[in-house]
Amino acid sequence: MICPFCRHDDSRVVDSRPAEEGTLIRRRRECTSCSRRFTTSETSVLLIIKRSGATEPFSREKVIAGVRKACQGRPINDDDFALLAQRVEEALRSDGQAEVEAHEVGMAILAPLRELDEVAYLRYASVYRNFTSLEDFEGEIALLRAAPSRSNQQETAAPAVAVNNAQQ
Repeated sequence: MICPFCRHDDSRVVDSRPAEEGTLIRRRRECTSCSRRFTTSETSVLLIIKRSGATEPFSREKVIAGVRKACQGRPINDDDFALLAQRVEEALRSDGQAEVEAHEVGMAILAPLRELDEVAYLRYASVYRNFTSLEDFEGEIALLRAAPSRSNQQETAAPAVAVNNAQQ
């Protein structure tokens, strides 16, 4: 690491600490030439390979912007969007790849979005998977009904408990 004071190209690490929930490492360094100390920060970069072949860093904000369109008019708050974007990033990073195809980002969005809101999921999936007919929608709806998301199961389970309590 180049010293910002004397421009010498060697320094030693004095201290390292994780920051920002473990996504960043702050290192305190000391220049071996001038003995001055400075701080550096390191992050692992997740690159997205776009269809054009260009690469850009992963952006939770871009995930949220894309999902927000599908969620328009739905009862979803900013915390829900932030959690969804975090889950998408964690899913992509869990593969251990430094570069990920843009298509994989879209696929990683589908599962957490389905758990968040099935209507928004259907909207997003219809665009992302290029639904071209009513049959495409009907097929996806049939899949949603066959394997309901956890949030939908919780909503339907709650009234059943209340009815059972009322009968006792």
